[in-house]
Parts: sequence; C-alpha cells; structure tokens
Amino acid sequence: MAIRSSIRKGGVRWGEFSIEVGLACCTLISVITTAAIIFVLVKETLGFFSHVTPAEFLFGTRWVPLLKPSSFGVLPLLWGTLIVTVGAAIIAIPIGLASAVYLSEYASAKVRSTVKPVLELLAGIPTVVYGYFALTFVTPVLKTVIPQIQVFNALSGAIVVGLMILPMIASLSDNALRAVPDTLRQGAYAVGATSYEVTTQVVVPTALSGIMASFLLAISRAIGETMAVTLAAGATPNLSMSMLESIQTMTAYIVQVSLGDTPAGGVAYQTLFAVAALLFLITLLLNIISQWILRRYREVYD
Repeated sequence: MAIRSSIRKGGVRWGEFSIEVGLACCTLISVITTAAIIFVLVKETLGFFSHVTPAEFLFGTRWVPLLKPSSFGVLPLLWGTLIVTVGAAIIAIPIGLASAVYLSEYASAKVRSTVKPVLELLAGIPTVVYGYFALTFVTPVLKTVIPQIQVFNALSGAIVVGLMILPMIASLSDNALRAVPDTLRQGAYAVGATSYEVTTQVVVPTALSGIMASFLLAISRAIGETMAVTLAAGATPNLSMSMLESIQTMTAYIVQVSLGDTPAGGVAYQTLFAVAALLFLITLLLNIISQWILRRYREVYD
C-alpha cells in the first residue's frame, strides 16, 4: 500500500502511462504507414495522369504500356480481375455457405471440432502454393476435359482463388449463423417447422447481413490476390469472354512491373502506381461496404 500510494502521489501511474504510450506509438506507426502508402500512390498516380488522360486510362480497351506504340487502357486488366473474381465467387460462395450451414446447424460438436480446423487450414497455405497447384494439377485435369484450354487460363485461376477464399466465407458465415439467438430456432420448432424450414426461413435470413459481409470480404481478398492468379492465369491482357484463354489481372501486372525490368521514373513505371491506386480504391470501397453491413449486424444482436 505504501508503494502504491507513493506511485500515485503525483497523480501519475507510471506503469499504465508507459503502456498507453507504447500503444499510442503502435497506433501512430499504423497511421503513418497508411498515410505514406497513400501519399506515394497519389504522387506517382498524378505524375502518370500528367501524361495520360483519365478517360484514356479508364475507358481504353488496349493495355500495352511497355512496348511501342504504347496504350494505357486499363479495361483489359479490370476485365481479367473481374472474371477471375466472379468465377471464384461462383465456386466459393455456395460451397462456403453450405459448409457454414452444416457446421452451425447440423454437425455434432465432435464433427465441428474436427472439420472446422481442417477447413480453416486452407487459409494458412501460401498463395504461391495455390498457383503451382493450379499449374501442376488443376490445369492438367481441365485439359483432359477441355483439350483446347491454354496452359495459362482464367478458369484455373478462378478455381484456385475460389479455394482460397472458401475458408473465409465458411468461417465468417458460421459465426454469423451461430450468433442467431436460439430462441428464434425454438420458436420456429414450437409452431411445427422442420429443421430445413428453420434453417432456410429463420436462421439464414436472420444472419443474412453477416453472411453478406463475409461474401464482400472474401471478394475483396479475391480481387487483391496476386501470386495464384499470376501463376495460373498468365500475363496476357485482353477482353476475351472465354475463360479458357490467358488473361492478366491488375495484381498480376503489378508483379510484372515490380520485377525490375522497367526503368524507374518513366510513364511505364508510373502505370504501376496508377493500377495500384485503382485497385486500392476498389478494395477500399468493398471493405467500407462490408464494414457498414457488419455494423448493422452487430446492432441487431448487441
């Protein structure tokens, strides 16, 4: 008591104060890092737009920034990113949601404690491994079914990205479903609803905001995926509707420019930051939407 009173004598708790300072420094580092990234992106992107008009960049249909004659239409990269993301969502959303419903509503405690860690183990696999998995397994299997498919193709990239985001959808959706109060389930059973009706008409609609948030977060990750699509989908920017051909995503182009073959300071080098800034805005928008949905979800059950 004497020691504690001596520490508090000046109205200062030095232990707590040092912890607060440490936490504030950690927060400040995060803020400074984010601000520095945004500053570099904005600075280099403005330099790029001093040579290329925004209309040419956003609506051009030909992306050839490293060769002469140059063309800076980003639509082929946007299209490649879109078809991989949509393909991954088509694969991951139904399987992930079905897995979440099973784990939350039907699986026993023993099965759940075994299956969920195994499912989430997929999230710990490095993305470059998924890329090589696509090259050495997924694409050869697809080639036996579709002989005309190219070695690098959008379909293979969509499949492996779908496998990557599946654990996120399953885990977050499972948490949303388990957050639904049991009183709602019991009330539905009390009026004669079957287990299927309780799941589809009570539990899933009630947890829909949390489920939608998991979809958006997973799609945001799919848009920003780099190594898997770089290895699986190739590096050919085009606006083809076929998923059997090689395409290039925005992240794959960033990897291509970052290899060091492009001289720094030129317009071709600045395309790296212009594409990164556009990718940043897209993922930021998706994250804002998902966080808004999550806030609504938390308000319902607080």
